[in-house]
Amino acid sequence: MQIFSTFEHSTYLELAINELEKSGVTKENIFAVPLTNRKVERRIFDSIHNSDGVSLISTGAALGTAFSVVGASLGFKLQWGPIYWGLIGAVGGFLFGFLIDLFIYKVIKKRKQLLRGKNGEVILIVECEDNQADRIENILWHHLALGIARVQC
Repeated sequence: MQIFSTFEHSTYLELAINELEKSGVTKENIFAVPLTNRKVERRIFDSIHNSDGVSLISTGAALGTAFSVVGASLGFKLQWGPIYWGLIGAVGGFLFGFLIDLFIYKVIKKRKQLLRGKNGEVILIVECEDNQADRIENILWHHLALGIARVQC
């Protein structure tokens, strides 16, 4: 049986490997693979074939709607009329919301990533007998594994 688990790159991984060796698993049956971090920054704008789930237009659409309603309402008293002021409000609100989302994504979220640090993850593969699987799984959970999967060989 093989047990796959993921860990953050930390001392808990080393402690887990050490305890696995103490419990009778040989070094030849433990395999750790570090994952590499993304070196290229993610693109902000999506294409038709690729989307990252981050929307930069949602706040712009909401603010564009709100500003167009306010612009059209005030446009009855202003010189150009409600249609022009509604369109000006829609464009201005959309641009304002887009800039807010862009600022949040580029500055605030990037700062949070730098404060947290980019810790890589490590995949740990342990090959063992079926009767050892529960004990090994408990050891991995005890040492803060992020996830565990069993595979029958």
